[in-house]
Amino acid sequence: MAVAVVVFSIDKTRGNLLLKILESGALKAKLIKTVFDLERMVSKHAPSIIVFDSKYHFSKNYTIVGSLRSKLPKSAIIVLCEPYTEHIFTDMGIRADMCMADPLDPELILAKVREVYFIKNKLYLRFTTFLSILYNLFSGDTKNPYLSFVKKVLLIFALIASLTIGGAGGFILWSISDLPKVKLLEEYTPLESSRIFSTNGEFLAEVFVERRRFVPSYKIPEHVKKAFIAVEDVRFYKHFGVDFQRVVKAFIENMRAGTIVQGGSTITQQLAKMLFLKPEKSLSRKIKEIAIAFQIEGRYTKDEILSLYLNQAYFGSRTYGIEAASSTYFGKKTEDLTVAEAALLAAIPKAPSTYSPFKEPQRSLSRRNTVIRLMYENGFISESKYKEAVAEPIPKHLESPSYKAPYFVEYIKGVLEQKYGESLYTSGLKIYTTLDMNMQKVAEKAVENAMEAFATRGIKGVQTALLAVEIKTGEIKAMVGGTDFWETQFNRATQAMRQPGSSFKPFVYLAAFRNGYKPSDTVEDREVTYFQKKGEPWTPHNYTRRYYGTVTLKSAIARSLNVATVSLANKVGMERVVESARLLGIKSVIRPRLPSALGASEVNLLELVCAYCAFSDGNLHEPVSYTQIVNRYGLAVENITPVIKPVLDNTTLEKMHEVLSAVVTEGTAQSAKSLNRVVYGKTGTTDDYVDAWFIGFDDKYAVGVWVGRDDHTSIGEGEAGSKAALPIWIDFMKNVVR
Repeated sequence: MAVAVVVFSIDKTRGNLLLKILESGALKAKLIKTVFDLERMVSKHAPSIIVFDSKYHFSKNYTIVGSLRSKLPKSAIIVLCEPYTEHIFTDMGIRADMCMADPLDPELILAKVREVYFIKNKLYLRFTTFLSILYNLFSGDTKNPYLSFVKKVLLIFALIASLTIGGAGGFILWSISDLPKVKLLEEYTPLESSRIFSTNGEFLAEVFVERRRFVPSYKIPEHVKKAFIAVEDVRFYKHFGVDFQRVVKAFIENMRAGTIVQGGSTITQQLAKMLFLKPEKSLSRKIKEIAIAFQIEGRYTKDEILSLYLNQAYFGSRTYGIEAASSTYFGKKTEDLTVAEAALLAAIPKAPSTYSPFKEPQRSLSRRNTVIRLMYENGFISESKYKEAVAEPIPKHLESPSYKAPYFVEYIKGVLEQKYGESLYTSGLKIYTTLDMNMQKVAEKAVENAMEAFATRGIKGVQTALLAVEIKTGEIKAMVGGTDFWETQFNRATQAMRQPGSSFKPFVYLAAFRNGYKPSDTVEDREVTYFQKKGEPWTPHNYTRRYYGTVTLKSAIARSLNVATVSLANKVGMERVVESARLLGIKSVIRPRLPSALGASEVNLLELVCAYCAFSDGNLHEPVSYTQIVNRYGLAVENITPVIKPVLDNTTLEKMHEVLSAVVTEGTAQSAKSLNRVVYGKTGTTDDYVDAWFIGFDDKYAVGVWVGRDDHTSIGEGEAGSKAALPIWIDFMKNVVR
């Protein structure tokens, strides 16, 4: 009989991460990705546990949880949800302790599933060994007949032993007849967090299921090793995997106390339990633990065993391994730990929550000092070191690495998930990105300044996005996706689809120039009514409600004349306008209707900025967010070469430069002349001042700025692209070190 644990998640990466979390606790589960498959599966078989991941799942379909609860009263349902949606599930009858807040926390998820697992399967676990004896007696290992024969011999011997020397003897023999292969330790690759760096080599973020960084034995100082040995296994270098002297002592102490107050497991036994055995509490597992410990000791050196233990141990706060723990608790590497710091880390694994310096500072301090005392009593440190260590304070604040450029980090995680899936979070990769932290700081400051300026004008609640791309390579150098990532993670630079307004007009003029028009050619700027496909009349108007008669194309785009631009689009044909936008990398749906000439079809900031890169040098640039990925062994997994494709000839490019320069020198973006260098660009404003844009470039960078509200209401009267977005663009360009 197998205990069925089902994971439901419509997101493949999150689903696979949940499977890995459960597998790390020796729990097997099945992943279901659609509501249809979930309903079909439960109609045939009622699982013991359903882990329901509500992230990215439509709220209107949350009723499936209520349905499952009524159909499967004996199944436990654990829900992963955002804090603000928890009430939805508790209203359906799901207990609050079965609702777990995102982000994924391996420790809490595994603890909850284990808790439910053992409650629901107590009898199963009690009799599993005896049932397996009967089963294995009549079944063979078809892949390995020799192994099957040996197992049956051991089985028969175990049953005979149970009759002659008692059931205990047979049980012990059977328990050790099916041990895992300890030599698999040589292929052991723990779940290791991946790290993301800027192009300057500055650390940006760490992504993980288990926050772990492997550190080799030679980089672990002796006093760190001795701290763990002092408190966990003082005779570590003297025993052969099991310390019988300690076992006897622990037995006597526990008998005196009438309860378990002292454990007898060695570091080697703890390693065996971590890596090979299920979390069940049973005599069979204890016997296997001892047998595996003997095997480990016979195959590996003490330093190898200790290194594996230190890299595997759990230290609380989703942190695994000594290197990640050093960073989390002290913001430093293992090799830089003091005696007191090493002692504190050695104090934690016994009960991470109980001895956390952040949750239980007094208990943590007391146990740390106990470790220091044991180090001194066993001759591991001098008296002076002992006094110095106990006087050192414990940390008061979690030293979690800062999460820099969060919108960019979330963006690149999405890019890499498509290619690497869950291994992004488990393989210990080093990702070197294109982000320039100096430029990123300038971008964030420009947005911060803009928010202050809006506040002085009485405008609150607006959002801003800024994106900078290097023209030569297509590399993303700075990204701000909103005013506060911790308030909302929605990235307006890459995810928001908004009407670009007049910032789309250059594609109309590009279509004209590709079909023989020149900037000096003329077009009529007169009020005209057009009839759409269904016969509906549409009359475009200029922003100022003034009309200028016959104007040059250069003047029309510089002044951002709507009527003249629609007239030109009508002559050239909207199909050619859409074709020109596609040529420069616009992938969003552009409807081939005249209102699209004025930016009525929605795009996102990223594709618009990359298209303006092509206006700069005539090449189509695929956005690049990272340059190299290195694996945990320092070997390159991937090196990125920019994909650049020529799309505009020199003649067309010169025409685009002429008209986009005129926008700055004599048109709607004249305030950009304050930069005192040649720049190009186009403002954009949508009806009722809902969206404000400025997309522009110089000889090195294409930069785009968007300002608006998430609910599509007006920014404020008169807040056009030239007033709301252009000042942010100028502030950024002025402070970027060239």
